[in-house]
Amino acid sequence: MTYRLRSHWIGLVLLAVSIAFLVSVPAWGSGYLKRTIVEFIYLLALAQAWNLMAGYGGMLSIGQQGWLGIGAYALVVLAEDLGINPFLAIPLAGLVVAALAWPSTLLLFRLRGAYFAVGTWVLAEVLRLAVTANIDWLGGAKGRSVRSLMNYDRFMRENLTYIVCLLLAAGGLAAIYFALRSKTGLALTAIRDSEPGASGVGIKVLRTKRFVYVVASGFTGALGALIYANLLSVSPDAAFSLNWTAYVIFIVVIGGVGTLEGPIIGTAVFFLLRQFLFGFQEWSLIIFGGIAVTVMIVAPQGLWGLVKQRFDFELLPVRRRLPARLITEPSAVRAADRLDPA
Repeated sequence: MTYRLRSHWIGLVLLAVSIAFLVSVPAWGSGYLKRTIVEFIYLLALAQAWNLMAGYGGMLSIGQQGWLGIGAYALVVLAEDLGINPFLAIPLAGLVVAALAWPSTLLLFRLRGAYFAVGTWVLAEVLRLAVTANIDWLGGAKGRSVRSLMNYDRFMRENLTYIVCLLLAAGGLAAIYFALRSKTGLALTAIRDSEPGASGVGIKVLRTKRFVYVVASGFTGALGALIYANLLSVSPDAAFSLNWTAYVIFIVVIGGVGTLEGPIIGTAVFFLLRQFLFGFQEWSLIIFGGIAVTVMIVAPQGLWGLVKQRFDFELLPVRRRLPARLITEPSAVRAADRLDPA
């Protein structure tokens, strides 16, 4: 127990140092450094959102690029057609996506397992085709630019994008962390392990899954708006590319499915491999896939799983444990619903 508490404090210290570093970057960092950090953060946040659904909830989606693309186009509509400040439009795009994701669950959650995964991909393709068909309004295959961002000089635009990225990612990741530490997190992992068993103990299975799917999709949509605000223009082939989901799955599988620390390691590994494979073009996806398959065979729990198994070490624990008084005092076991976080 002492070792676990020590690892928890190490995690808090590392988190505090990381936040202090990230907050200070606009004061001294170059544009290249800020753009690199923004890319790292949004890939990490996308991975955590997917991990919340698949790793903790057992909802294997291969169609999150659909919500990412809708978020990007929501940014264009809100900023260009409705005149909303483009940086304010980024979180609003997430709300738009969440509102669209909710009715989609009426169909998707009639499917199970591989059928659910295929259904999410089909939905993403339908969304892409729907956007492409609106030639005059959304630019068709060419897409549209976020011209209102040009009203800011490059230095201010990069700093504002960086700040919005930090706020969005920090808020989203904090919400995921505390949700997993709550009763919702317990319900979600119970559903992942056994839906009939979870339903048998009173968990609202369908409501919990819908809530998590809508939240994760809305967060993905807001990140899509952020990504294309950073790129200044959006096209359907890029925004709805399956590569977004492929990269995210690679990151989570490499780092460790069902952990908060795993995607951090996975994102770092992805960045390093992408630099190394820069000249391989279309072969890079094949190499990424080969590496992912190798890791799944050799270390099914991912790189962080190896560390956790070897050292029993957690930086961001989300499991809940019975407090000592409930273990030593049998009469207090009835108070088990007052579980303290680990």
